[in-house]
Amino acid sequence: MKKQIYSLLILMVSGLLFAQENDWFHATMYAENAQALKDANPDGIQILATNGDQSAVYVKEDVAHQLHGNVVIHGPGFVFKKSEQEAISFIQQNFQRAYDVMDFTITEDAYVQECLDMVNAQNIEETILMLEDFGTRYHQRAEAEQAIYDLRDKWQALATAANRTDVSFEVVEHFGTPMPSLIMTIEGAEQPDEYVIIGGHADSITQFASNAPGADDNASGIATITEVIRVLLDNNYKPQKTVQFMAYAAEEIGLVGSDEIAEDYFNDNKNVVAYVQFDMTNYNGSVQDIAIIQDNYTSGDLNIFLIELMEHYNNTGTHALTYTSSACNYACSDHASWKARGYLASFPFEARFNDSNPHIHTTGDVYSVSGDSNHAAKFTKLGLEFIIEVAKRSTLSTSEVSKPSVSLVVNNKELIYEISSASGKIKSLEIIDTSARRVLSKSNLDASGKVNISVLPAGVYVAAFKDAQGKSIVKKFLVK
Repeated sequence: MKKQIYSLLILMVSGLLFAQENDWFHATMYAENAQALKDANPDGIQILATNGDQSAVYVKEDVAHQLHGNVVIHGPGFVFKKSEQEAISFIQQNFQRAYDVMDFTITEDAYVQECLDMVNAQNIEETILMLEDFGTRYHQRAEAEQAIYDLRDKWQALATAANRTDVSFEVVEHFGTPMPSLIMTIEGAEQPDEYVIIGGHADSITQFASNAPGADDNASGIATITEVIRVLLDNNYKPQKTVQFMAYAAEEIGLVGSDEIAEDYFNDNKNVVAYVQFDMTNYNGSVQDIAIIQDNYTSGDLNIFLIELMEHYNNTGTHALTYTSSACNYACSDHASWKARGYLASFPFEARFNDSNPHIHTTGDVYSVSGDSNHAAKFTKLGLEFIIEVAKRSTLSTSEVSKPSVSLVVNNKELIYEISSASGKIKSLEIIDTSARRVLSKSNLDASGKVNISVLPAGVYVAAFKDAQGKSIVKKFLVK
């Protein structure tokens, strides 16, 4: 139903935006959307090939941007490609991931808690306003390029203030846009050839290229990442694996920056362990704080690890947050560039998709709509948890807290569990799937026992126990 509604919206916005642009280019997009564009604009798009739910197309800019023009739709809806051959070959490739999320562990409790306590929403506000003050970051404008260089200077200043000389910066030029992207790298001390990445796009867009403030879309995501960087550097974070932070060019016109970078990483056989996208983090549109995007363009397995992190670190207390799931069902942001090449990629979003900021892609996307940066700060905390636990630390700066451990074994449609050091009964057990749904609940359990899970289909799940004192004990498990 959502896809049908989306196709109807395409027809409704036909010709409203970017009508002055008539250049043709190659791209990939969701096949149903390509056909909807073809039906509405038979002379404005050629469908070159279709494989599954993806089509390679040759399309006019004004026609392609009909996908992008409806302000309730996030992201461009297509991925820019350099040539017909690249577009067709891309939809025909079958990429395989290299990492198993079951290997991801949660071990860094004390250090993570230190970092969470350091998150300052005021810093996020300052970065959002810095980017909004450019007036526009439309990829063809000089302001967009300057925004990248000013952001590099800001990130470099954070490294300098923390007396870090082991941090490097790269400004990446692109084929499809004059706007560059920015990559900041903290090289891993033990596994430097394994990469853990968070990113977001730095450009903005409206029908008026000279007035595109883009405070939420996506100054908020870049500000969220910037605060992750500050906290890690101020707390002397030195990872085992290489950690990178990316601010992309030209997401709004086809994921140009992220797609080129992800392509280069894949062609260079770089081992990307996991990728998380922050694109719109500061509009509090839903009852829940964070919506994990769950569709064909994200990795359910990595989503379950984000859920495991939130159940472990954010279930109660000062840093508590709530979560749900949603879907956009197309390449709605830069995570799609990484997922399309077989990498684990997730997209935590500011609200359920239909509840997100209604002002994006308009001149009304300004900071005052959100009012403060407390919502974005919750994404900074999730970003810190993700980076620290996936990339780990090469040196211990604190003693880890002692905590109950849980052993889980799946056998004959039963989950066999044992929780060490648990005092008394287990108050509750909730089993959560990759869509953030609580699919099975139990209460008043012993510290060890069995739970029938015959109702669960194959997949990865999180088991979230609470002991008699209400403390969360969390671990994922696999049902084959």
